[in-house]
Amino acid sequence: MNVEHHYEDILELQMARHCQNELLNIDGELDIHSGDTYTVQQAVNLLGFGWFHVKLSLLVGLCWMADSMEMTILSIIGPTMQCEWEISTFQKALLTTIVFLGMMISPTFWSQLSDRYGRKSALTFCGVLLVLYGLLSSVAPNFTWLIILRGLVGFSIGCVPQSVTLYAEFLPSKHKGKCVVLMDWLTESARFHTLNGNNDKAVQVLNQIAKDNNRQMLIGRLATDFETDSPLQMRTLFKPELRKKTLLLWFLWMSCAFCYYGLVLISAELFLKDKADAEPNHKCSRFDTKDFMDLMWITFSEFPGIFSTIAVIKRYGKKKTMALQFLIFSGCVSLLTVTKSRIYTTSVLFIARGVISGLFQAAYIYTPEIYPNNLRSLGVGGCSTIARIGAMATPFVSQVLLQSSSSGALFVYSLVGLSAAAVCIILPDSQILA
Repeated sequence: MNVEHHYEDILELQMARHCQNELLNIDGELDIHSGDTYTVQQAVNLLGFGWFHVKLSLLVGLCWMADSMEMTILSIIGPTMQCEWEISTFQKALLTTIVFLGMMISPTFWSQLSDRYGRKSALTFCGVLLVLYGLLSSVAPNFTWLIILRGLVGFSIGCVPQSVTLYAEFLPSKHKGKCVVLMDWLTESARFHTLNGNNDKAVQVLNQIAKDNNRQMLIGRLATDFETDSPLQMRTLFKPELRKKTLLLWFLWMSCAFCYYGLVLISAELFLKDKADAEPNHKCSRFDTKDFMDLMWITFSEFPGIFSTIAVIKRYGKKKTMALQFLIFSGCVSLLTVTKSRIYTTSVLFIARGVISGLFQAAYIYTPEIYPNNLRSLGVGGCSTIARIGAMATPFVSQVLLQSSSSGALFVYSLVGLSAAAVCIILPDSQILA
């Protein structure tokens, strides 16, 4: 009887290994010829998408909620301070620019911190700093202190893109695109543990994924599918075969940030400008309940914008989707000069915000697929840093130029959108590189 059970166990184990190898050949994109070994990506592909990833989506989504809330505050705090403290239009723009300056100079710090202590630890530290500097900003005694504290808030937000990398490292290859788009505390990724030689911890993480997803864990020994090289420098992105791609991607990301954050600021500025034109005797126009409600509805457009982006990407691919979205954005911005009707303006802003938010997420999933595996984190980090230049410049168009010439400011955004659409066509097709 014991012999029969033992024989059945052996037969079941052999069948499991056979099925595992078959699945790895299909989903893992690598054949197993070196014995009973498997890599992190093969394990993640085989374990599939399940409850573990649903929990991860909700938790990592909190990082982007914090980022989005800070961006919304930017469109309100400037005009409010202009009324309360009587700051100039230039100072109002500076209050926004300083946040993006902090976001631009911090990614290198957060990347090194993440590589040394793990992305989970870095994101936790980032959350603590955001709470601290946010509370201190609310009690800032003067404009100088407010500028300093908002800059520190921006420095803290610079860690948020690390959540995308962490999230992507848990996803099966076929789910990476749509799940990174939808993502918009934690366990450390198995890839990070193997990179640091902690294979036992990596196996524990994979076992947790298997348990949550109700899947069978792979049989065999975990092997690494990448080499631990010395830290890469930014100049690596400018090797002859990557130089053109990098420059085009940098312009794409600068345009995304310039247009997205510009539209966030324009929405509030247009509402206040209409009030100022209607009430010329009032020294300062303030937000009322209707303004906040309209801004809230415009912000909600990001949900349909992201879901429609997923659908269009699936049908036409990332390049064509991004080009189309830039064209729609430029068209919407141009239409804002036609009439000052509140319903009309809110509707056009709703469409433009949904399109540009989906576009930004499409750029996030397109960019890593252009670079080789060992350069993906560096490539996305470089693009994210350069994007802040566009974000830093946009307040001086959406808040300063808009006050003197609405049509001139809107023309600038339309022109940038059209130029970025052309760049999307020139970019190479995305592909998962080995």
